[in-house]
Amino acid sequence: MNFIIAPDSFKGNMSAPAACTAIEEGILRADKNAVIHKVPLADGGEGTARAVTEAAGGRFISAAVTGPLGKKTDAVFGLIDGGRTAVLDMASASGLELLRRDELNPLKATTYGTGELIAAALDTGAKELIIGIGGSATNDGGIGMISALGFKLLDGEGNPVGPGGEGLAKIASIDVSGADKRLRDVSIKVACDVTNPLLGPRGASAVFGPQKGADPEMIKVLDAGLAKLGEAWIKAGLTSDVEQPGDGAAGGVGAAMRICLGAKMESGALLVMRYAGFFNHLKDADLVITGEGMTDGQTAGGKLCSVVARESRAAGVPAALLSGALGGDAGALLESFDYAVSIACGQIGLDAMIKESRRDLSLAAENLVRAVLIGKKIKT
Repeated sequence: MNFIIAPDSFKGNMSAPAACTAIEEGILRADKNAVIHKVPLADGGEGTARAVTEAAGGRFISAAVTGPLGKKTDAVFGLIDGGRTAVLDMASASGLELLRRDELNPLKATTYGTGELIAAALDTGAKELIIGIGGSATNDGGIGMISALGFKLLDGEGNPVGPGGEGLAKIASIDVSGADKRLRDVSIKVACDVTNPLLGPRGASAVFGPQKGADPEMIKVLDAGLAKLGEAWIKAGLTSDVEQPGDGAAGGVGAAMRICLGAKMESGALLVMRYAGFFNHLKDADLVITGEGMTDGQTAGGKLCSVVARESRAAGVPAALLSGALGGDAGALLESFDYAVSIACGQIGLDAMIKESRRDLSLAAENLVRAVLIGKKIKT
């Protein structure tokens, strides 16, 4: 049999390449003659730059940037196409992965390091940027990012508003005169599958704020602050609205990139799948196996694994999901996937599940292939 292994990372646990290896080991225990194509994926979150850069045969560059709470951190971006294109992960500069759970605070967290990472990519002479904006720890509307690129966010007295989500409430005006001139000559693609608007019950603060540490009162403060930022953008003549799909991505960074950097949104999943060669192998595949750490309603609504399933099934190839945990509407999952299962083997608690996840993922893959082989033997 011919398999494509195309998982996302199991966040906080296994990288996508590590998940590919675990699944491969399980497949080969069940079918030692299997033909396997490993295609580690990402959808604009952590791992996007690595997946695209390695698939394209590029190279990596390290840059010292400001982390989400102000400490310096080393972020890495890739150069492909002979250096013409730089591939960046916002998560490597401003991501959840850089903070402990007890450090999460979107009122304080800043995207300044993401702006520094963009500037470092421009320093290489790259003419196109691909930026994955998933996995952020921030809800500052991108004011840190654009500040690092020369924009000035000012209060009513003409002073800088300061970093983080708490700075949003002070914004009265935006000065674009010092913006990095190199931004005029670069094309920016934002790899993102989030379609939420900036504000309101489906906006950045309400939907994604809790996973970044926001409580209900904080969500109200952040949403009101983003509204002030939107008013300032409109007042400055930079945009006519902040209600475009994707504006709410990464705590409003989607809007900042569209409005201030002239960026275009693109499906992160499809972008990585194209660069990684997923579609090159699809025509010969018998089964596609994808996976992720946690599956819920967002998965079936357009996250990476459901995109993998959609494209596979459109090509007439069944798609199986091996997930760390299944939540939400099981019926909706089985509308997206031909097979969906949690890999957990009875452990109690997240820490125990994570400890055994590599073994369990490999076992789930083996059992899946064994079931397929049994099915081939059953006479109907």
